[in-house]
Amino acid sequence: MILLHSNPHFAQRWEALTPEQRARFGVDHLALTRELAGSGELVVSEGLADPALARWVSTADGSPVVADAPFAETKEHLAGFYLVDVADAARAEEIAARVPDAVWGLVEVRPVLDMSGWDM
Repeated sequence: MILLHSNPHFAQRWEALTPEQRARFGVDHLALTRELAGSGELVVSEGLADPALARWVSTADGSPVVADAPFAETKEHLAGFYLVDVADAARAEEIAARVPDAVWGLVEVRPVLDMSGWDM
């Protein structure tokens, strides 16, 4: 999974971009998405809504507890993701380097655990 992170510094840089630069950012995401779909490596990719719309859900005494999220001290948050099915980590890292967000160094590659073989 290729995780796209954001933080206040990234948001400031985003605000400083021209409309053309912002459009290029989106076009580059779409181009990468289409290329990965064409190669059969893309499982899904999505952007995530502003963290102000997120909710934390937990349980207490068997009842759900819902709170605003993220935690107040959190400055970094997930902005989107690409879930890819590739041969190895090197290919995932190659793709991650092409994600437009990599310009800010806010892209993470993390394997997804396959629980299909777990004996539960």
